[in-house]
Amino acid sequence: MGFVVPHMTSLFEPFKIGRYTLNNRITMAALTRQRAGRSGVPVEMHAEYYAQRASAGLVVTEGTFPAVSSRAFPGQAGVETQEQQDGWTRVAREVHERGGLLFMQVMHGGRMSHPDLLEGQAPEAPSAIASGTQVHTFDHKVDAAVPRALEAEEMPRIVEEFRAAARRAIDAGLDGVEIHGANGYLLHEFLAPSSNQRTDEFGGSPENRRRLPEMVIRSVAEEIGADRVGLRLSPEHNIQGVLENDSDDVLATYRGLLEGISDLKLAYVSLLHKDAITSELIGALVEAARSNGETKVILNTGFATVTDKAEAEELLASGRADAVAVGRELIANPDLVRRWEEGLALNTPDPATFYASGPRGYTDYPSV
Repeated sequence: MGFVVPHMTSLFEPFKIGRYTLNNRITMAALTRQRAGRSGVPVEMHAEYYAQRASAGLVVTEGTFPAVSSRAFPGQAGVETQEQQDGWTRVAREVHERGGLLFMQVMHGGRMSHPDLLEGQAPEAPSAIASGTQVHTFDHKVDAAVPRALEAEEMPRIVEEFRAAARRAIDAGLDGVEIHGANGYLLHEFLAPSSNQRTDEFGGSPENRRRLPEMVIRSVAEEIGADRVGLRLSPEHNIQGVLENDSDDVLATYRGLLEGISDLKLAYVSLLHKDAITSELIGALVEAARSNGETKVILNTGFATVTDKAEAEELLASGRADAVAVGRELIANPDLVRRWEEGLALNTPDPATFYASGPRGYTDYPSV
């Protein structure tokens, strides 16, 4: 018998994720672009931007606030009001007309906000501990405020805000929701002992710190179906003052969370880690995420370097990723899938326009 060469999964192969089949394994990461002004209403420019990138296997929107009390940055789009929902309906319609699949990332900014963004309210967080970083208001950059520690009695409100946002996203015509539990925002703040120093049932042990995130995930899954829910996590990312330096605690926290929600069979878990291929932690979390036989894993390595085609292929070849999340290359190349597949030259991202206003650096990158 001759030796059979094992099949190597290609970035350009379709695969099933939840109730959907993706055309390829290149997904668009949630990217902060700040084009929604003070109203938080997505406009035609948003629809054009996302539709231009609809050839990615899955497009995930910018982090979208479920309530004004959770807005994280100026120009962030929301999904709290009917006007905001109607704006997302336009976005979804145009993405679908291009054959794309669109999930909304729902995020609560937690302590990474400022009263200027919250109609005068104090930011909400697990504990009254400032991030030690700066945040952007509508006018300028300032030191992050000391947040208000949420009362235990308020946790159902937080859960309800995520649930209602997920319902509005689906009612707007989007295909699913990605719950943002990463990058130093509220749910990540609850997971980490550096930002969560509570002594009640929502703090202390890994089991208690992951309680609110699990409540949110279960509520959203119950509302719209777990097979159109994703979860974004960034263990050990150590960003925005949320530090996770105890490896045993990190493993217990995140593996416990993924094992605790395994019965739901979420569509996917998206993991950000600088050593996604070699980290023992990520290996354990991938195993936990996939243990139900249904949940897929999306990987990327973070903000330090641009995810190029070679790294995307390496992540897929490692066997840990079913798909990869790509950011800056999709900002600059709306038709990135075609360019990578055909070996075409790439546009260069312009960081000066990432967080600007208007179409420049947003919808004016040319396709081939």
